[in-house]
Amino acid sequence: MENLDRLLKGISARIFQAGGIDKPLVTKRRSRLCVGVRASHRYLIPDGVVLNVSSSGVTYFMEPGEAVELNNLEVMLSDSEKAEEIAILSLLTSEIAESARDIKYMLDGIIEVDLSFARAAYAYWMNGVRPIWTSEGCGGISSSGGDYLLSIDIEGIRHPLLHGTSRKRLSNILGSNSLNFMEMDEDSMLDTGKPSKNVSEFPVPINIKVECGTRVVVISGPNTGGKTASMKTLGVASLMSKAGLYLPAKNTPKLPWFDFVLADIGDHQSLEQNLSTFSGHISRICKILEVASNESLVLVDEICSGTDPSEGVALSTSILHYLRDHVNLAVVTTHYADLSLLKDKDSRFENAAMEFSLETLQPTYQILWGCTGDSNALSIAKSFGFDSNIIERARKWVEKLVPEKQQERSGMLYQSLLEERNRLEAQARKAASLHTEIMELYHEIQAEAEDLDGRVKALMAKETQLVQLELKAANSQIETVVQNVETQLRKASPDQFNSLIKKSESAIASIVEAHCSSDSLPASETDTSSYTPQLGEQVLVKRLGNKLATVVEAPRDDETVLVQYGKIRVRMKKSDIRAIKSDKKSKATILVPSLKRQVKQSFSELNKDEEVSHGPRVQTSKNTVDLRGMRVEEAAQHLNMAISAREPLSVIFVVHGMGTGAVKEGALEVLGKHPRVAKYEPESPMNFGCTVAYIK
Repeated sequence: MENLDRLLKGISARIFQAGGIDKPLVTKRRSRLCVGVRASHRYLIPDGVVLNVSSSGVTYFMEPGEAVELNNLEVMLSDSEKAEEIAILSLLTSEIAESARDIKYMLDGIIEVDLSFARAAYAYWMNGVRPIWTSEGCGGISSSGGDYLLSIDIEGIRHPLLHGTSRKRLSNILGSNSLNFMEMDEDSMLDTGKPSKNVSEFPVPINIKVECGTRVVVISGPNTGGKTASMKTLGVASLMSKAGLYLPAKNTPKLPWFDFVLADIGDHQSLEQNLSTFSGHISRICKILEVASNESLVLVDEICSGTDPSEGVALSTSILHYLRDHVNLAVVTTHYADLSLLKDKDSRFENAAMEFSLETLQPTYQILWGCTGDSNALSIAKSFGFDSNIIERARKWVEKLVPEKQQERSGMLYQSLLEERNRLEAQARKAASLHTEIMELYHEIQAEAEDLDGRVKALMAKETQLVQLELKAANSQIETVVQNVETQLRKASPDQFNSLIKKSESAIASIVEAHCSSDSLPASETDTSSYTPQLGEQVLVKRLGNKLATVVEAPRDDETVLVQYGKIRVRMKKSDIRAIKSDKKSKATILVPSLKRQVKQSFSELNKDEEVSHGPRVQTSKNTVDLRGMRVEEAAQHLNMAISAREPLSVIFVVHGMGTGAVKEGALEVLGKHPRVAKYEPESPMNFGCTVAYIK
């Protein structure tokens, strides 16, 4: 490598001196050492091999002929070196594989020791205490020296997550004074009765005491009183004890071993899974009941809330009776006062309440075991600054809802429900009848629409044939008059020319008038705009192939008229409707050319000015594109495909809805740019959320 490097540096220096490169360059390309040289000076290395070219094509990386042998030797020796390395690594790997079991055993031991040190460091950091397990027969006594047995006896425990946050904040406060946080006494910092000067009592320690034999604990009390947080603290403490962790409590916590800790806390409503608040809550409880055993701990927050109170109480009572017989302990929170009465009938139920100070109107976050608590909703609402008149009116309603009036209130409620049921049944019958009529009309319209295109084409062919016959007859008559006049002009004297010309003009005018009767011609734009159809009047509808229809609704302000053709009712523009003269009704559907000046020219102008008929604007399932619920890109693609699939001279109804307007804007943009769309009409007061497009 030294020889190769020295050789290439010498060659690169010569190239530099000859102006072949800005500075000497020795580099590596394709695993071979080479030199850089300008493309214009590659002749400086006559026997060199081009290994690579720069991206600009200005610099060539060439291997001189003198370096080929040394590069080959370097590659060969490098391969040998790599092969030797692989052989050594394979040997070491095989030796390690023979000791894989011992290494794995040693790694497991290291992990166990590391986990033990982590537990110890966490316990030391939060001044935790070691819990003990109570036996199946509740072999323990009260920590206060009482003579009753407790299955759970935890004093002064704080929620571990909140406690960790509090100690981190405390360590930041004490860090400025260079105090050792780990050596400070727990009681001197967070004692309930004597808090430190700069440290607030957070989180508040609570006592959890459950007597032996208790299977269900019902916790009641005010909102924001700490019911859910207390229940979470018990669940986390149980899991920490199973994991061998110390608890942030006082004295010696005692609790049983729970095989599962099953919880339903929080709102589990889901639009994706079609779950309301109550259905999400019930589905979670159903899963809990399936997996719970007689050694499980079940925690349920606001049991059976979010539904009718009477049904909620009945269902929650049944669930609690089931849990009483199938789990070790169930702790539930509720605002149902009736659940607190279960203790009077069964000693396996226990009540607890969250303390609320009526003096400060604030919760104290302490649990009062054996007591029942009020929700104190009115007091809490008042503390949040609620209107005093609303609070006072609510108090009067509470006084009225005394037990003596419950029966009367139930009767009134039952009567109201019966009336509501009868009203809904009547509406359902009316809706079913209306649905039947709509479906019959829909099938009729669909049948008419399916055959409409063929009828339109046949009608257009017939109309064209009639026009051609009229044109041919008019041309023949005019040619006859012209020939007669020419013959008479040859024989007549010059004095008779004027009379013959006037006579021929009169004859031609009579022919034109006979074929261009104003009664049979379509009304002009001025006549159409001034004409106002009346209710019950028979009119000609252009978009129905100039068919006779009856006006069934007076014209609206938006210049539209509702007409009936057979059993079909269609709303048409006023400009598409023409009046019928009383003496020419039989010829109202015949379109003839105007022969005011010249027959052929008038016929071409008629074909040019005649508006292309796209058929009636009758909405069916086949000519409707529903874009509601789609994203803008998906709606645009769907609309493009629908337009491309439509037959010529047809109508398509684009239903985009109202919403935010994004789908509507995208649909209008597609209609404006698509080559097959002749025009489109935006939504109107009679058809919100729908745009009508006409296909070429």
